[in-house]
This record gives sequence, structure tokens and C-alpha cells, in this order.
Amino acid sequence: MVSSPVSTETFSILYIEPDMDTALPFMRTFGKTVSITPVTTVDEAMAVMQWGLEADLVIINENAGGMDFIKQLKANPFYSTLPVILTADQVTVSLRQQALQARALDIFPSRGAEASLGLRIDYLIQRKQASHQVSVSDNSIAVEMPAGKRLFDILFAGALLLCISPVFVVVAVLIKLDSPGPIFYRSRRVGAGYRVFDMYKFRTMRPNADKLISAMADQNIYNKAVDVSTSGLCSVCQTTEAGCQRQLFLDNEQVCEAVYIRRKKAKATFAKFHADPRVTRLGRVLRDLSIDELPQFLNILKGDMSVVGNRPLPMYEAEKLTTSEYAQRFAAPAGLTGLWQVTKRGRSTQLSDHERIQLDIAYANQVSLRTDFQILAKTFVAVWQKESM
Repeated sequence: MVSSPVSTETFSILYIEPDMDTALPFMRTFGKTVSITPVTTVDEAMAVMQWGLEADLVIINENAGGMDFIKQLKANPFYSTLPVILTADQVTVSLRQQALQARALDIFPSRGAEASLGLRIDYLIQRKQASHQVSVSDNSIAVEMPAGKRLFDILFAGALLLCISPVFVVVAVLIKLDSPGPIFYRSRRVGAGYRVFDMYKFRTMRPNADKLISAMADQNIYNKAVDVSTSGLCSVCQTTEAGCQRQLFLDNEQVCEAVYIRRKKAKATFAKFHADPRVTRLGRVLRDLSIDELPQFLNILKGDMSVVGNRPLPMYEAEKLTTSEYAQRFAAPAGLTGLWQVTKRGRSTQLSDHERIQLDIAYANQVSLRTDFQILAKTFVAVWQKESM
């Protein structure tokens, strides 16, 4: 059993087990002490990790393709330091050797090993409490910011925030008056050197945005049915005493990851609407005027971002760009605006993802104040002309 309380942060376990008869006892044993995200397949596990789950430990059954999954994680720079425990119906000497060679933390029987697993989990909890770091951040690479560029960022962002501080106060008050919920929205992004940070925006959507999707089916211009659980829980979580152990927070709304995966498979996130009711009245104005982006100047002051650089990516997008062919784009600071935002092939066409990545790499290879000033000047022109960035 896990004996140590998690006093600093919740300890998160990604539990991959195809047999629900095996999963339920594990969840009952540990579910009230740690956060457990149970999935049944490797594909489902990769999906929830790419969509933002920050697991402190992965436990996977060999029957679910555990050995190959361990090798896949260890070859990925985002997850190479993530502890992985393998479970198996029968632990043999040969299987133990293979697991250790694959750099698994340990191997246990899939049933009846709760006491041994508890000791291992307890150790990992104490290690996390001592380090005060999430495992995914350990994969960051140091990227040196030119002194002149950093000085410009501080002066520019500081002066601008000072000038627009009354706007911040007014917008904050209006957001509170317009709809209940927090003033700021935080999104986990990957910046320079694969470093993960929280990017700030003013909140523009309703707190219950996901629940509104079911009421929007008749507005969907693609006329696609959307699979929605009004409770936000899957059938397994509804029958478990510990409650939902697969929590995912999207747009400040808690939803079970199994429900979210079904929505993705049903292509709910590709639904388009003429007037999205999830966006607040004030939110539409903030988005149209790009005011919702202003809190990112706080990220610039903190050093998470630069005024000019490559746009910070969501984790599930950055995870796909870890090969040597694309990694160079992360050698440049994350930026509020950048080269591809001011590059146009024509008013009627947009840049492809490949073109954007190549422009990001081009910027990373020529970072300088002169280049930054040129991009910044083009940005001001584009905003003045109300071009779509």
C-alpha cells in the first residue's frame, strides 16, 4: 500500500491494462492516494500522453505490448526519463532480463503484487516531493538567449505592460462580469530546447465549453453527430468507488479521458460552427482584437518566450518534431510573433505545416536583433492591415 501522502503535487500513474478484472483491484488499492489514468491499449496511452497527460509513472502489462512500448518511450526525448514498470501474468527470468535491458524500472506480477508495487510507488512519490519537478521537464535542453535579445525583450515587454496595465484591469473585470470562471487560461506549451511552460491567455470560452457541444449538433456545418457524455465520465469510472481516475482538463473543464478519446474518434473536435456558443460574448471581441494574447507578455518577462521567435507548440505537436530533421526549430526561443507569421504566398493561400516548420528552422539559423526588428516591423504592418496572421 502507498503510505506517504502527496503533499506537494498529485502523483500521476498511467496504467495500461487490457483486463478490467485486473485493473479494478489496482484502482481500488491505489486510487484514493494517487491519480490513476487507466487505459486498455498502447494507442490509447500514447493519445492521452500527447494530449497533455503528465504521468509520473507508467505501469503496463506485457500483454498490451509492454516491451515494445517501453522501447518506444525510451527512444523519445520527452519520455526517456519517465519511469516504467512492466507487469506480466507470469514473471520469468528471461522476461525480467528483457525488461531490464529495455530500461524498465522493474517488473511485477499483474495480480497479487500490490504490497511490492506500493513500496515502489511510495519511493517514487518521495523522490518527486524532493525534486519538485515533473518528469517531462527533465528533457529540456539549454538554449542560450543572446544578451541583446533578452534585454530588448525585458524593455519592450516591461514598457508595454506598464502602458497597457489599465487595459489588463478593465479586461479582467469584464471577464468576471461576463461569465463565471478564472480570468486567465493556461496552456502547456513547448518552447526553446523542448522546455515545457504554461502560456497565458485571457479566458475567452465558457467554463462548461465541452458540455455545450451536444447542444451544437444542429449548428455543425458538417452535420456530424458528436458523441458526448453529459456527466463527463466513462462507464468504468461511473462504477468505480474511487470516482474518475482519468481526469483531463480542457478549457478549464474536467472530463474523463476515455470520453475525450471517443469524441476524438467521432471527429467531434473537427466540428465547425457558424457562431460557436462556447465562446463568450466578450471572448469574441478579445479574439477579434487579439487582446486575449496580451498576457503572453508576462511569459516574455519571465523568460519563457521572446517577442520574436518560433511559436510555442502544444505538447502533442512538439512530440512529433523530435527527429534531427525538425529539432533545429527548438534551438530558437519561443516567440509571440515570428518569421512564418509574416510570410505570405498570397492572400488566397496559407502556409502548409511543412513550410512553417522550414521557416522556423530558417529563423533558428539566423537569430539576430536585426532579423527580429524586421519581423516586428512586418508584424505591425500586418496587424494594421488586419491581415490574418
